[in-house]
Formats: sequence, structure tokens, C-alpha cells
Amino acid sequence: MYGPLAAIWALALTRALVDPTPRVPLLFNWTPSLPYQVAWLTCGPWQYARGDFVVFLFAGEAEEHYPGLKGQPFFKIVSGVAGDVISVRDRAVFVNGEAVGFAKTHAFDGRRLEPIAEGVIPPGWLYVRGTDANSFDSRYRSAGLVRIEQIIGRVRPLL
Repeated sequence: MYGPLAAIWALALTRALVDPTPRVPLLFNWTPSLPYQVAWLTCGPWQYARGDFVVFLFAGEAEEHYPGLKGQPFFKIVSGVAGDVISVRDRAVFVNGEAVGFAKTHAFDGRRLEPIAEGVIPPGWLYVRGTDANSFDSRYRSAGLVRIEQIIGRVRPLL
């Protein structure tokens, strides 16, 4: 009776204290960045496309000020692929002319946030975003684009 509960706690502690990389395909999202709390992870090399849900290991500039972010799994939507054009107008961020977010001026702790630089997404990189206005995603320079190598896999939202 206590075996499954003990296994869940052991996995949770391992992810929290040792290695945050998901090792089982069932994922739980505890943040409001996307409107889904439960998802199924499928690993493997993919050709990622706009609209795909992905989980990746964080490796942005924000690690300098927030070391706990290093290697943390993030659950986002792909909104830009290689060759797409990023533009910024008054902190509103666009990919190929489509609005993908508004960059706030400050983080929750008061640190200044800068929007991502304008330009073309290079090969091997993706623009990812959450659906929540407070999501920490590619709209911010300190989060940035995501390298394909950072991606753990595609995700199918369940709940």
C-alpha cells in the first residue's frame, strides 16, 4: 500500500535534490505558464514545428542570477523555428508578425528584464513561449531561444 507512495516521493526528492530531468513519461506542471497540469512526454529526435508542446532543460542567461534555473525542465509551446523573424515593438514581441507575448519590465524580485533581441532564428534553435502573461520564456533576453539539444521531447497535454 505504501510502496507506490514511497516511490513517488523518492522520485520527487531525486528530481528536487539530485537531477531535475524527467525520467518517466508522465509529467506534472505546477506553474501557470501553460493551462495544462498533466502531460505525456515522448522522447526522441523530432522535426519541431510551431504549435508543438515541448519540455526542455533551461540554459539561459538568467542562470547567472538564479542558479536554481540551470537544467530545470520547462514546458512550453514552440512559436518560432529556424528562419522565422523576431521583432519587438514597445516590448510586444512578434514572430513573423504574429504577437507571441509582451515583455514585462521587471522580474518578480525587481530585476530588470529586457526583451529578446530582434533577428532571424538561426538553424538549430527555437522560440518557445507560455500562454500566461507571467511566463518566463523566449520573449526575454535572459531566457532566450532554446537549442534543439536542450529539448527532452515533445509533450501531449492530458489535463
